[in-house]
Amino acid sequence: MPANESPKRTPEPSLTTSEGVRAWLVSAVAEAAGTDPAHLDPNRPLAELGLGSRHLVTLAAELGVLTGRSLEPSLVFNHTTIDAVAEAVFAPSPARPSAPGAASEGTGRNHTGAGAGDDVAIISMACRFPGGADHPEALWRLLDAGRDAIGEVPAGRWDTSGLHDPDPEATGKAYTLRGGFLDGGIDRFDAAFFGISPREAAAMDPQQRLLLQTSWETFERAGILPESLSGSSTGVYVGLYDSGYLAAASLDQLDGHVGTGSAASVASGRIAYTLGLQGPAVTVDTACSSSLVALHLAARALASGECDLALAGGATLLVTPRGHVEFSRLRGLSPSGRCSPFSAGADGVVWAEGCGLVLLKRLTDAHRDGDRILAVVKGSAINQDGRSQGLSAPNGPAQERVLRAALHAAGLGPHDLDQVEAHGTGTRLGDPIELRALADVFGPDRPAGRPLVVGSLKSNIGHTQAAAGIGGVIKTVLALANEHIPASLHAEHPTDHIDWSGTGLRLPAEGLPWPRRADRVRRAGVSAFGISGTNAHVILEEAPHTPAATATPAGTAPAAATPAERPGPVLLPLSARGLPSLRGQAARLLEAVENHPELPLASVAATLAHHRTHFEHRAVLHASDRAGLLDGLRALADGRTDPDRVTGPVPAVPAGSWPSSSPARAASGPGWPATCWTGTPSSPTNSTAATPPCAPSPTGRWRPCCGATRAPRRPTAWTSSSPPCSR
Repeated sequence: MPANESPKRTPEPSLTTSEGVRAWLVSAVAEAAGTDPAHLDPNRPLAELGLGSRHLVTLAAELGVLTGRSLEPSLVFNHTTIDAVAEAVFAPSPARPSAPGAASEGTGRNHTGAGAGDDVAIISMACRFPGGADHPEALWRLLDAGRDAIGEVPAGRWDTSGLHDPDPEATGKAYTLRGGFLDGGIDRFDAAFFGISPREAAAMDPQQRLLLQTSWETFERAGILPESLSGSSTGVYVGLYDSGYLAAASLDQLDGHVGTGSAASVASGRIAYTLGLQGPAVTVDTACSSSLVALHLAARALASGECDLALAGGATLLVTPRGHVEFSRLRGLSPSGRCSPFSAGADGVVWAEGCGLVLLKRLTDAHRDGDRILAVVKGSAINQDGRSQGLSAPNGPAQERVLRAALHAAGLGPHDLDQVEAHGTGTRLGDPIELRALADVFGPDRPAGRPLVVGSLKSNIGHTQAAAGIGGVIKTVLALANEHIPASLHAEHPTDHIDWSGTGLRLPAEGLPWPRRADRVRRAGVSAFGISGTNAHVILEEAPHTPAATATPAGTAPAAATPAERPGPVLLPLSARGLPSLRGQAARLLEAVENHPELPLASVAATLAHHRTHFEHRAVLHASDRAGLLDGLRALADGRTDPDRVTGPVPAVPAGSWPSSSPARAASGPGWPATCWTGTPSSPTNSTAATPPCAPSPTGRWRPCCGATRAPRRPTAWTSSSPPCSR
């Protein structure tokens, strides 16, 4: 039975028993494999007998015709052997439990489900994703607008001369070079901000550099001064795998830094070392599920008391074209260069790059400390495919098991979830297998008016690999905060490889409202499945409702109640390691204030004064109103300054401190919250801080700053506005 042969049509079913199916399968498989039927082992996976994916799909289609039954292609992937397929064809649909998953599946936290004491809060997020999504707010704008960020490989990234060839059989070539790429280049890194020499920085995998940058921002977005965490029980859990950076380095290039610079294991340790963190530091490589597995491990560590705060996420950068070339041989890349999860037009994966991190804390501790809670991790689970239909083939039953185990860990039932941010890579085989697993878990007895909404971030930005799972988490938290489920792109015509009727699933071709309700808690799942066979699922719940929770969107909100706006002028200080970074900081603060007119100036000033690290180049704006603040920020961002208005470098003050004579200290008397506003949407140029002014200036004017007492213990800031390190 050749792989490209159409299934034969017969007027009446000719196979009516499992024994008949078994005999036909032995003959058909032996013919396809070119072997003697007598030598076939009916209990050996079909993939090991030489049948590829296309053979298996054709086999399932012909079997459906011969039996007169509607058989999905997933049948031969979920049941891997001749005997298993023969039994499954006529087997009745198994009973599906409606209660939280069975304890015997063994990957839940315990056999009785999770208690409230195991809940973990997400208190901060930061990211770098394609399409200019350099912070969560920008990612939400991309999602809300329904933008497709896939594009051509950036100039200078790879040597593309002779690399492209439309022939999928051309060795050493790729039939498409499209992907989801970060804006602004991946080699922009100010090593001195982290106390790293240019020589060592040049030997560092750009993925390590990106993680350092994003981790700094994640802490600051929580209103936490990174330097204050030195010596703390803070964990780092990072999903990462080899990017190929310096993989071809000659022996004379091995200068003592390449080993640590290219080792994925060092990525988590470097963050911990730089900030002095003393909790667990773990790098996870389970391929595409890496970052979601990292979040699972971080949540478990918090629940068990191994750490009190945990950074979790992952990163992938397309440093070389290796992935494009490899998947061209497998014909797994989308020839159209468009990622279309669960769509009839799905034609393959689109590789992408990015980084995402979240900051986790026990929910009880977050409440105690007055942290801004963006969402709650209710439960999670991980498992393995085991011996499936090939090492890299998806396994539907294993996906079902991890979904049920996560529900069990959360103490929830299938109908308690409204949405699943799916793995959904845009492949013709993997997507239907995932949909069937979702339908079997969430579909039975589901209310007709409340289908499970299924979408995928990959439709917007492509498959960010080790960062894919955490990207789905960030998207889901943003959807909860904005009370809106974004559209899954290119989904106008859902795949016909699954019968959607009765599945209880809905593919959102358009955005859907997702309002907070008094009678129902909003919850969603996030899935990630690794080519390694390791599957992960995390269940998120909306943040507890408080007045502060609705003040501003996720990632930009205060951690405590905002004080009443005080009349009169305020001082708004900024600082950075260098003047270009200072101007970039002014530009980002300008964007934040423009996008959030509800922010009180006094709250912004207090956060800049007490919840940003202090650096050498400083400026302070004396503004009486919002218009004055915007004018001053524009002037600084545009470089319309002179030495009388901006100065530096000078020694930096300790984080969070101001001279007692400072007007800003006088303005921040009793009643100021611990964190008034913590969400300047930073980017790689983020060198945020407050420093003391010498004297106020006329409204909207910048004045020199001084009064520093000592330098920080270790340089721990970063910027890409400064010249990049050499490579």
